[in-house]
Amino acid sequence: MNITTIIQARMGSSRLPGKVLRLLKDRSVLGHVITRSKTIPSVSNVVVATSNLERDDAIATEAEKYGVFCYRGSENNVLSRYYEAAKLAKAEVIIRVTSDCPLLDPATTEKLIQEFVSGGYDYARVKLANSYPRGLDSEILTFAALEQAYEQAETDYDKEHVTPFIYRHPEIFHIHTMVNEKDESQYRLTLDTPEDWELILRIYNHLYKGTVFGWDETLELLKMHPEWVRINANVEQAHSGE
Repeated sequence: MNITTIIQARMGSSRLPGKVLRLLKDRSVLGHVITRSKTIPSVSNVVVATSNLERDDAIATEAEKYGVFCYRGSENNVLSRYYEAAKLAKAEVIIRVTSDCPLLDPATTEKLIQEFVSGGYDYARVKLANSYPRGLDSEILTFAALEQAYEQAETDYDKEHVTPFIYRHPEIFHIHTMVNEKDESQYRLTLDTPEDWELILRIYNHLYKGTVFGWDETLELLKMHPEWVRINANVEQAHSGE
């Protein structure tokens, strides 16, 4: 089965412009997301999907640096961007990842894949509310489900956010939500603001030794430094996903 991770990325960000190319230790934020995506055991292929705007030339260059294909398409119709990227990659199953999650946990995503495959679902996602931390979230869907969304979605919201058409139609799609055994949603591990950057930088400064470290190590570190969690505790989540 060709399971392809597609990372959506762009330079535009209202709260932290150019955030995905910020240098985090020895590589960019996007570089870390690509590296982590490559270490998910069941993943066959990793693709970066960015816009065809000139300002996103840097995204394409960075993807090439890490040896992954970069598909360039519509800035606002991210659904079409995903569909075309998945089609070119001949993906049978797509994992949707955003480029602002440099703490993406390969083990958590692999668990999602296994639950998705064993349950024969069309779509599955990591539950955030009272469950997993934001920043460990990912989604997985069949190419057939993506194609149906691409062909039938009509609203700008559905086209900008890729999967709402699917999870809002449980009567059409077989859907699963993976719930964490413990509520760890008090931790915010995504990158959208200077406060998020400060926390992520502290985590990387303590844990990164040139190889991927997991959520279990991050959790242990945050338990040792509970004051760090307050750095970005009041940040409101944006809705761009890139």
